[in-house]
Amino acid sequence: MPWFKLLKAKLQGKSVAPQHLEQDPKDKEDLGDAEEEMELSTAHLDDELEEQLETAFHQDTAQVILHDVSRIARENDPVDLAHIVTRLPHHSRVVVYDNLPDLDAKIIFIINTTGSTRTTIFRQISDSEIKDLLEKMPPDEAVWMLDDMSDRRMKRVLELLDAKKRQRIQDLQKHDRNSAGRLMTNEYFSFNMNATVGQVAQTIRDNPGIELTRRVFVYNQKEEAVGYASARSLIITPPYIPLRQVMRPIHHKVREDASREEVIDIVERYKIAALPVVDENDKMVGVITYEDVVEAMEDLADDTIASIGGTAEDVTEHDPAWKRMLWRAPWLVVTLCAGLVTTTSMMHFEAAPWFRYMSFFVPLIAGMSGNVGIQCSTTLVRSMSLGELSYKSKKEAMVREISIGLLTGTAFGLLSGLVVFTLYQTGLQPSGEDELRIGITVATGLFAACVTATVLGTISPFLFDRYNIDPAVASGPIVTAFNDVLSSQIFFLVARSLFFFLT
Repeated sequence: MPWFKLLKAKLQGKSVAPQHLEQDPKDKEDLGDAEEEMELSTAHLDDELEEQLETAFHQDTAQVILHDVSRIARENDPVDLAHIVTRLPHHSRVVVYDNLPDLDAKIIFIINTTGSTRTTIFRQISDSEIKDLLEKMPPDEAVWMLDDMSDRRMKRVLELLDAKKRQRIQDLQKHDRNSAGRLMTNEYFSFNMNATVGQVAQTIRDNPGIELTRRVFVYNQKEEAVGYASARSLIITPPYIPLRQVMRPIHHKVREDASREEVIDIVERYKIAALPVVDENDKMVGVITYEDVVEAMEDLADDTIASIGGTAEDVTEHDPAWKRMLWRAPWLVVTLCAGLVTTTSMMHFEAAPWFRYMSFFVPLIAGMSGNVGIQCSTTLVRSMSLGELSYKSKKEAMVREISIGLLTGTAFGLLSGLVVFTLYQTGLQPSGEDELRIGITVATGLFAACVTATVLGTISPFLFDRYNIDPAVASGPIVTAFNDVLSSQIFFLVARSLFFFLT
């Protein structure tokens, strides 16, 4: 399953897991039906749970509210509650958290809820309570929790933690947010290749707080990561057998500074359940699980959607409206400038005799050419994201998209020109001008605008990629604004030239 499909499944709320074996078509059909039923039942559960909580918070007295909320918190999964509270007011989220039955439920709730909800809860609980939460969390999860606090409070909480736990968290915090070092967990099991299966089993029993047991990693005398043993191998192998006899070689690993995109590509391509992370000496420093990769894909989706939508908005529900506006403003300035350029051009040509009728077709030209350009850029961005374009195939892709643009411009140009001519010819649209000249002008202008948009939409993704800018930005307001300006100017140029040529 390609990573973009995993990404789509994640955004739709479906669960995803590594697929190692080919499935029978009937099994796939049954699995699809089961996933659909599960998705529907989960949505139904969310609606019911939300209704229960809203009813509880609309009771007459505080005693009744707390009694009902406490009952709901005990009877439902903390994961479900973590998702539902995002639909409630902020003060209600804290009440739900306070009424969870135990510390373990609170940890699951905090891990699975949104950053906005965590920020709300952290503002209402003490440093010592946060410390209790972090103590029982894996270090990689604790790092993300600390990101939702102010720097001053984060330092206070870290000082309360056990020295060993604090060091593990700080080791992860030093890495870039979008790197493999930040995605990994540094709590895992690794042993010398001469250790026996019995010794491994005893160590795992002595460390119940470390959850990553699906794979046990193996290193040689130089402490270089050389292999791993699966949980199944450890279960069926006699305790006196050394790991070197049951381990499998490690074929894929990444450095600490590897990007999250590189990690996603490797895990998706080779279906790796736990990807080792090593330092410059090939010494293992952490593990990235499949679940970590899915979360990284979700973050990547948020960034991509923001780029396509034309916003770098990175604010929470607590931030004021003016701050959210400022995050969006830089992108909108580009659109504003493009609109002003188009408006100025129209005012400049206002007195021209041909402009009397041609101005009505500007929305048609801008709309058609804009869609043509976005289709080209989106198609190419998708191919680039999937790694389908090699150095040699880029030229072929560009030629193919431009050819499609030429065909599209020709077909829709002729169609629009014919429709406009017919409307004027039959009297449905009154005109004092030559109907044929208007039809030819519209057809030629739309063709030229579509070709211009195609070239812009084809070149822009490669241009952005060359300068290490996310190609998804090519589908955002910047290229759209440039396309509107160019298409309108091309149309005005064509209309002006044909007016004098056909007169």
